[in-house]
Amino acid sequence: MSEYSGVQKSALKLKGMGNMSAGKKKKKKDKERKERLEQAVANDNNNEELKSKKAYIDKRTPAQIAFDKMQEKRQMERILNKASKTHKHRVEDFNRHLDNLTEHYDIPKVSWTK
Repeated sequence: MSEYSGVQKSALKLKGMGNMSAGKKKKKKDKERKERLEQAVANDNNNEELKSKKAYIDKRTPAQIAFDKMQEKRQMERILNKASKTHKHRVEDFNRHLDNLTEHYDIPKVSWTK
């Protein structure tokens, strides 16, 4: 039993928790919450005014700007290409692709009855 003599048998104590055995915290009144909410809304309005006064500064290099423009252009081309085909055309293209494949890619027939 001497091996277990150093074991603590009390509840776990966490830093910053204080004395929790005194009871639960009281809920704050709705009045205080409303006042804080009004202050937050007023602060947000002030922040929006300040942000609108400041101009956005683009910190990207010319290469990054060109890269982003090309990516956007390619993405628009892909979207227009996909939007131009109907479902019927896509199915026909897919069937043509399957016809061009060799028989190596065919799925072999599996029968459990024979």
